[in-house]
Amino acid sequence: MIQLSGAGKRYGHKLLFENADWLITPESRIGLVGANGTGKSTVMKILGGSESLDYGAISRAKGISTGYLPQDGLTMTGRTIFAECMFVFAELHAIEKEMESLTRSMSELDHAGPEYSNVADRYQKLEYEFVARDGYTLEAQVGQVLTGLGFHRDDWTRRTEEFSGGWQMRIALAKLLLQKPNLLLLDEPTNHLDLEARNWLEEYLTSYPYAFVLISHDRYFLDITVKRIVEIWNKQMHFYAGNYDQYLAGKAARKEQLESAYKTQHDRIEQLEVFINRFRYTATKAKQVQSRIKELEKMERIQIPEEEKTVHFSFPQPKPSGRIVAEFANVAKSYGDHKVFEDVNFMIERGERVALVGVNGAGKSTLIKLLAQQEPLTASEYKLGYNVEPDYFAQDQYKELDPEARILEDLGELAPASTQTQLHSLLGCFLFSGDDVFKRIGVLSGGERNRYALLKMLLHPANFLLLDEPTNHLDLRAKDVLLEALMKYTGTVVFVSHDRYFIDNLATRVFKIGDGKVEIYPGNYEEYLWRKQGRAAVAVEIPKPSTISSASSVVPVNGDGAPTADAAEAKGKRLNPIKRQQMEDRLHEIEEEIARAEAAIALCETELQSFVSAEETQRQTQELARQKNDLHNLMKEWEEMSEGLE
Repeated sequence: MIQLSGAGKRYGHKLLFENADWLITPESRIGLVGANGTGKSTVMKILGGSESLDYGAISRAKGISTGYLPQDGLTMTGRTIFAECMFVFAELHAIEKEMESLTRSMSELDHAGPEYSNVADRYQKLEYEFVARDGYTLEAQVGQVLTGLGFHRDDWTRRTEEFSGGWQMRIALAKLLLQKPNLLLLDEPTNHLDLEARNWLEEYLTSYPYAFVLISHDRYFLDITVKRIVEIWNKQMHFYAGNYDQYLAGKAARKEQLESAYKTQHDRIEQLEVFINRFRYTATKAKQVQSRIKELEKMERIQIPEEEKTVHFSFPQPKPSGRIVAEFANVAKSYGDHKVFEDVNFMIERGERVALVGVNGAGKSTLIKLLAQQEPLTASEYKLGYNVEPDYFAQDQYKELDPEARILEDLGELAPASTQTQLHSLLGCFLFSGDDVFKRIGVLSGGERNRYALLKMLLHPANFLLLDEPTNHLDLRAKDVLLEALMKYTGTVVFVSHDRYFIDNLATRVFKIGDGKVEIYPGNYEEYLWRKQGRAAVAVEIPKPSTISSASSVVPVNGDGAPTADAAEAKGKRLNPIKRQQMEDRLHEIEEEIARAEAAIALCETELQSFVSAEETQRQTQELARQKNDLHNLMKEWEEMSEGLE
């Protein structure tokens, strides 16, 4: 469909890629990956035809259509949302009008005449095309896509200029999906979508009838949608079959093979050079020496490109809080007549990582602000626990930064014990490299300042972090650094994120927000979906009495043959799926508590290795003994619960 041959592109004096050979077929499902600045968006523009190559050639099959969605910058005015989406079917509307005109003509013409026959033939061809292109379902298609992308029916009649930039990009995405080009080019389409809209888009792309290439920093989204990965790395394009997880495994295997080949070649080069140096001036060995010199000259040297270093930074841990961190009791929140929450009750305990999910506008950011005491309650009370220090990261956190400060100097004041190399590496993880680290904060974009504000928070975290979409503006590498830091964090976290992989790996509980309520689910997002779909309520199949043979399974009966009260009660307890689910949930909680206890013990043992004073050593020893006793009790409860479930 599209083929690149020997393709290369420069951006100013910088070479992005060269010698690229790439064939895109009609069935392609491709994820384009690479570090920031390697040229991913430029490749998309080249495929879409808005930019040209500097080297090589690009060839396109006749009649193919492409549709390109940039990261941002698209705005629409002058129509309602529904009319804007219907406008993409202008050609079908023209066919429909012509069909109406032909219908009127046929009603007036002599059915036996040649002119009627010509008109009828034309109508038949148009109707066949109209039906083949689903012309009779256009309004239904628009409604399906708009609903999937999060637009309520009331929004359909609003004018496009009433919507913000993020919603404008959703409208642009809706139009592209409705057009169904032969090659769909999506540059970070999930940037402006909530989780529900992302889930819908995943399903849509899975059944998309044509090819697509997409860029995304959402690892789960890539895993679900693509079947091939193209990586721009070291100014080359590298191709991997499979999704993102398979790409990571393939890249590791390819690197291992390259290193093995490099070592083999390096050993051979050493052997040749030793032989040449030893016998260079020996007449009887002249022929062999020349042969080895030629072998060295012809040898194509294997190069191992420098990898981006994976940064593991030890963020400081906060001081511990009490067991109960935050508690809502019958809380209500309203803005005028609009009720956001009503009669909300929940408790958050130390060490929990709570993900807030729900559609846009459900109240996730409002709940974060209430927890951060940035907004007053309308009714009832909110209690913070003992020694709890909340710290709030807002979507527009950059407004709190000093615009005159320089990045590296400002960060150095926060972490005086860190070396310049450590600070440069950490800033690099959050996409600040080269001369960027010397810039004043005021000249950075909103996204860049938010990234920096997040980094500052991690350097001195409080013990109760409230994070509103911290993964926005982060690439995959920066998300990994943030995820690793929060997984090692010993405090409590409540966060909003639209990144499925991030939530699945971080959350220990999920709060579903909607219709003024907060529904609580144990586990991560995947477990939340599982419970939400009702699978947890599936009853366990009860064996028939005739199949029960073991003595321990015999059910006592009374005189009339019915089970005794004790037996009926025991049977009810054994087979109650709700009770079983409660036990499974508690088992999951115990496993998480065991993990936290083991981490606390490891930390305490590490601290004991550094002598401070005799009193401090005695205190740490007592604390270690207490923690080990807690771990013993947890292990005992885990064993009992496991046996009960079995």
